[in-house]
Amino acid sequence: MGNHYIPNSAHKEEMLREIGFSLTKELFSDVPEGVLKEFNLPSGKSEYEVFLEMNRILEKNKSVLEMPTFLGAGTYFHYIPAHVKYLIERSEFLTAYTPYQPEISQGMLQALFEYQSLIGELVGLEIVNSSMYDWGSALGEAARMTARFTRKNKFIVPKALSPEKKRTLETYVEGAGVEIEYIPWNENGQMDIEKLKESVEGAAGVYVEMPNFFGLIEEQVRAIGEIAHDAKALFVVGTDPTSLGILEAPGNYGADIVIGEAAFFGNPMNFGGPRAGFFAVRNDKKLIRQMPGRIIGMTKDKEGKRAFVMALQTREQHIRRAKATSNICSNEALTAVAAAIHIATLGPRGLRELGEVILKNTAYFKKRMSEVGKIPFDGINFKDVLVGFEIPYDVIHERLLEKNIHGGYYIGQYFPELGESALFAVTETTKREWIDELISALREIINEAEL
Repeated sequence: MGNHYIPNSAHKEEMLREIGFSLTKELFSDVPEGVLKEFNLPSGKSEYEVFLEMNRILEKNKSVLEMPTFLGAGTYFHYIPAHVKYLIERSEFLTAYTPYQPEISQGMLQALFEYQSLIGELVGLEIVNSSMYDWGSALGEAARMTARFTRKNKFIVPKALSPEKKRTLETYVEGAGVEIEYIPWNENGQMDIEKLKESVEGAAGVYVEMPNFFGLIEEQVRAIGEIAHDAKALFVVGTDPTSLGILEAPGNYGADIVIGEAAFFGNPMNFGGPRAGFFAVRNDKKLIRQMPGRIIGMTKDKEGKRAFVMALQTREQHIRRAKATSNICSNEALTAVAAAIHIATLGPRGLRELGEVILKNTAYFKKRMSEVGKIPFDGINFKDVLVGFEIPYDVIHERLLEKNIHGGYYIGQYFPELGESALFAVTETTKREWIDELISALREIINEAEL
């Protein structure tokens, strides 16, 4: 979706004079040099001519259907049923803004209530907000929330954490004075339990991902939760919801807070965004009061009819700015509704089948990749697989692109101890022929490099 192109070049000078400027660039004088880029759209052309020009530019991009893609680390190609896009493009959803007036926003409020209910069932917790900006912002909010709740200022996370999430987390907690402590991984690529025991004293919260950044199922996740609770810390779990048809709900093994990325359902890759982070807590009034963002509640109107409202708005900065628990005063409503439609379409049986197919594809992929690269960690992988190589990965990646294959996500720059390693990923959309083509291409590239 986008706005129609309207050539206003003939009116530019008149509009600039009206607002007291002489040049367009003066409107952006506060933007640093080198950041702005002008499109230089042609003036005096018809909409159809501009349409052709823009499509010529867009043809430089290749979609995942034109190029088999194994990019891992948080952006994945999932199939989205056709009706999801149709439904979210209805004007009732597409043009809806924050439902401050519940009496005229019942449709959107109900859709968001359904989203909350579906996420709650998936993660095994009772209270869910109607979305954060993304998984990273949900993690930052969780860290701050644990500090407020426990009145302690240390938040423990695994060293095996996405670099994007790490930067977002550190930005969120800096002003709040929360200290981040990173726990290394063990020989299996999972959180080192012994190191956690040494560091957990004085912690406000302990965070673990399931599966973790390397795509591995954390086999001692219950033990991690027990260690956190023994230290009077909150147990926070980050999870990929597409795994919850086959993995146990985090609420069932003691999670106090569960976060993750709802946009893996119902939303295309979109160059990495927009996203919709979910945020859930157990049914504890003190926890609920500390949650960021908005919660949609179901109640009855004065005639006794079912009605939906925004509940507990006092936590949002647009109501009581000085006492708000967060400065987030909006949510990714359309993205969340798309996720809800997709989840409802799949249902429990579909979610289980989705998880089973991804798990089988990942196992096949891991086995084949071991033929051409080093798999440093044993265990069960879901989607992501870490692979190490003897030659520089940038050489491999460029050669794969030449062969019309998009490789993995290079993480050697963030984890130098892992050497020339990359995260590759598969989903339910990955055809086995694509995997076989990748293995053949990698074998050829490696052989060429060794000659």
